[in-house]
Amino acid sequence: ADFYRDTATYAFATQIYLLNRRFQQHQEIIWRGGGGVQDRTIYEDSNIFAPNLQAMGLMTTRDFENYLSLFELMEEFVTPPDLLVYLRASVPTLVAQIQKRGRDYEEAIRLDYLNRLNERYEAWISTYTKGELLIVDVDDSNFHENKEDLGKIITSIDGKLNNLFS
Repeated sequence: ADFYRDTATYAFATQIYLLNRRFQQHQEIIWRGGGGVQDRTIYEDSNIFAPNLQAMGLMTTRDFENYLSLFELMEEFVTPPDLLVYLRASVPTLVAQIQKRGRDYEEAIRLDYLNRLNERYEAWISTYTKGELLIVDVDDSNFHENKEDLGKIITSIDGKLNNLFS
């Protein structure tokens, strides 16, 4: 909530917190063994969110460079995911999903911010080479409520995973 209330003040601290949290989550999956699923990867913050904040003038160049330096060090200890599932959505779909969640602190998210993030996601995903990739277009999917739509996604994931380990 602090980040959305005063982004410039909390940009660096929020990005460091999220980097640390995603690194911890990743390491917990590795230490447990047997694999796992993450909602977001450590790569998204460093390739999308932090550069976006710096480009918007909400994170200083010094803070951004310190953030990237820490990310690059942590990345040496991270095993890329076997399969990255990218849920592609247009900005109107993102806005609808944000409104559906109903989180008070997300009400102030600006459209230009979402547009910038979406552009950065598309640029990043177009060059992603760390592992297998599945892109799922969610604009025409209602997988939250429609079992058939969800089944199609699960079938696609199963197919990708079966190809990885066969």
